[in-house]
Amino acid sequence: MSSQLSDFSLSNVGAGPDPFSLSSLPDDVEFVVLFFQRDHYCTNCRNQVQALAERIDAFHERNAEVVSIVPESLERVAEWQDRYALPYPLLADPEAAVGEAFDQPVRFGVLGRFSDFLGRMPEVVIVDRRGPEPEIAYVYKGSSTFDRPDIDEILAEVDALRAE
Repeated sequence: MSSQLSDFSLSNVGAGPDPFSLSSLPDDVEFVVLFFQRDHYCTNCRNQVQALAERIDAFHERNAEVVSIVPESLERVAEWQDRYALPYPLLADPEAAVGEAFDQPVRFGVLGRFSDFLGRMPEVVIVDRRGPEPEIAYVYKGSSTFDRPDIDEILAEVDALRAE
C-alpha cells in the first residue's frame, strides 16, 4: 500500500525541528515512523513513548526517525517531554487535524469524534521518503488502546521496505 501524502506542520517539544514537518527532516532520514497516540492520560501511550526512546538507536540504524503525535495542547505534550526526555520529535496536535488527515481511528462513532477521550485509538504510519515525494508505505490502525504493534514488528516492516 503506497499513497502520496501532504506535508504537515506541528509544534515539537522533543528533539528535532520545531515546528516539525516531514520536509524539515534531514535528507538521510529515509523513513518516518509516525506514532499517533490516544491522549495525554493514556498509560499505554506513555509506556510506548518510553519504550521507543529505549530503542531509538535501532530506528536510527535503519535511517528511520520516530515521531510521536499527541492530540493534546502544547502544554500537555510538554509535560511528557519534561517527564520522559524523549530523544525524538514529540508533536502537539491540539485540534487532532493531523490525526484526522491520517485517518486515525475513532471508536463510538459521533460520540467518539466529539470526545477524543472516549474514542481516539492508536495508529502507526510509516512514511517512505526515498522517492521524489514521501509516500505512506505502512499503516496499522488500533482497535483499542492496547492494540498497537510491537516495536520489533515495526522494525521488521522498516527492514522489509528497505529491502524493496
